[in-house]
Amino acid sequence: MDAGLSLSRKGDTLIVNGESFDFAALPEGALLPRGAIASDWFAGDVTRTEGTLRIAILLPIHAAASEAARFPVELRLDRDGVISLPRGAITKTRA
Repeated sequence: MDAGLSLSRKGDTLIVNGESFDFAALPEGALLPRGAIASDWFAGDVTRTEGTLRIAILLPIHAAASEAARFPVELRLDRDGVISLPRGAITKTRA
């Protein structure tokens, strides 16, 4: 696993460090086990409930990370684009 993290969203696709994970085929009420996802960045299963994808991601942080980075709140994304990580998270620089 690389030390830094970059996340963005495009519809039902989550882009993690440039690698796309398309969850469009995951039906309502379904669960995709963590073990079926070829990435160490996913912290658990992916589910779709009431049309919403629920995805837990591991957040790499510095030793002196902010409380927001150490205890992140759930993000609710309503649009596509880059996902801002809390201050203190170790991010990947975009080329």
